[in-house]
Amino acid sequence: MAKKSTKTRNLREDCIVEALSIIGEDGLENLSLREVARRVGVSHQAPYKHFENREHLLAEVVGRCFDAFSKHLHTRKLTGDPTEDLASLGNAYIRYALNHPLEYRLMFGTSLPDPDKYPAMLEKAQYAYAILRDMLTQLFAANSRQKGADADLDAFFVWATMHGLATVLKSPSLATLPVTPSKLGKALPHAFQRVRAALKADLPA
Repeated sequence: MAKKSTKTRNLREDCIVEALSIIGEDGLENLSLREVARRVGVSHQAPYKHFENREHLLAEVVGRCFDAFSKHLHTRKLTGDPTEDLASLGNAYIRYALNHPLEYRLMFGTSLPDPDKYPAMLEKAQYAYAILRDMLTQLFAANSRQKGADADLDAFFVWATMHGLATVLKSPSLATLPVTPSKLGKALPHAFQRVRAALKADLPA
């Protein structure tokens, strides 16, 4: 690919955008600061003004993905009913996973840069998760039967369910499963129904 001049006149921004493009076109293994510089059209040393190394650049890319993911979750329609809003959150999660497979894979399907070295990336990742945990906290507060429920554990349960469903729906292996299209079309609302049933179940004494 021929060199091109930066369009935003913001080298840091251009490097992040181009890095995501490289990952999408050529794979994560082909990401390097030198290749980013070549595509942006600057000297191979120029990106080092903003990024210490490849891992630093990748942390910025992943952080950007988590930012977009959180914004997407926040755009969902709210009803004021915690149970319905939880289902809306689940729908938003699945839509993002299906419509943004590259970003979703980077966040949840690849080895991330060391979070201890890149706390900003970690903070953005945890913020996205906190949206789900806070929604469950509201749900439990509205239901006296669920007083004492563990929002952290249940958030992990719900996230694991949505992640598994999103992964299967994006997988080529879906075509090998003995599931009819009509049944598959009901899979998402069925999963939400089961999650709601599990969360409403009586807690141990």
